Amino acid sequence: MKTGIGIGSAYYNGEDWNELVDYTIQADKMGVDYVWSAEAWGMDAIVPLAYVAARTSNIKLGTGIMQISSRVPSMIAMTAQSLSTVSNGRFVLGLGVSGPQVVEGLHGAAFAHPMGRLRECVEIIRKGLSGERLAYEGKHYLLPRPGGEGKPIKLSQPPRPELPIYLATLGPKSMEMTGELANGWLGTSFIPENADVFLEPLNRGLKKSGRTLADMDIQVGGSFEIGDNVEEMINARRPEMAFILGGMGSAQTNFYNDAFKRAGYEDAAIEVQNLWVSGKKDLAIKAVPDEMVLKTSLIGTEAMVCERLRAYRDAGVSTLRVSTGGSNWKERTDSLAEAIDVIQRESATW
Repeated sequence: MKTGIGIGSAYYNGEDWNELVDYTIQADKMGVDYVWSAEAWGMDAIVPLAYVAARTSNIKLGTGIMQISSRVPSMIAMTAQSLSTVSNGRFVLGLGVSGPQVVEGLHGAAFAHPMGRLRECVEIIRKGLSGERLAYEGKHYLLPRPGGEGKPIKLSQPPRPELPIYLATLGPKSMEMTGELANGWLGTSFIPENADVFLEPLNRGLKKSGRTLADMDIQVGGSFEIGDNVEEMINARRPEMAFILGGMGSAQTNFYNDAFKRAGYEDAAIEVQNLWVSGKKDLAIKAVPDEMVLKTSLIGTEAMVCERLRAYRDAGVSTLRVSTGGSNWKERTDSLAEAIDVIQRESATW
């Protein structure tokens, strides 16, 4: 099983940038396969990867994710080509639609019809990466702009038709589109025991493109920690789960909450969200079920963690994005080394 890490966050501002770079360098030396850079309203996803590209040798560099509403498709294609060049072919393009609060509030763009926008965006990017002239007539994008002096333009950088495109999607229809269009899926809210919630629609899309699940890189994340005090580990992760269920989006639009409802946790998802949006965050945190934390994490004794690894394997996951904790970056790095060691040793027995 391959591994990945994430750097940054929706609101990361670079306050510990040098330590984060060192962490990524060490991950590269450990044999971690991917590093994903996030963006929303803090640091963007591109600049950190360009810097890290110069400091690493083997690790693949992905946007996790680039928001399609913040850039036009042709510029996304140009940026992907540029990052592929400066990283010697290690760049992976991860795309997503974000949510209405960011898209409409920060970018001033319409969030309506996000699936249609994402499909058209990917199609235009594929054209650009393949070396075609960018002529496109869609519902959301029209190239060149009619009535002016524009003409279809071919990007001047060498074509990179094989550059991987990953999509971060959650809903059934968007998962089907991911199977149809993408090389990989950047999954969240994933519980291996309820994998069919995501993988059934994904397989429908794969069938449309003449592929199978073996052709798709399924990447999902999990918090890692080995120890005996399982209750303490669960409690430490309740706030993050409560935020996902209650604060990752508005009360009307929370894709993560909806995903957990489909996975069989409707009552808990509704309760935590209602408490969170009404300002009762402490109660929302307490309302998070232990099971939700345990099934979305790699925590507990080593035997418990290995059992979860086998559950992810059996569900069809090919890459684990590992999140490690610690009071400082040395502890986080040591924890990552432990995680990679456990994953590699367990994988060797399969």
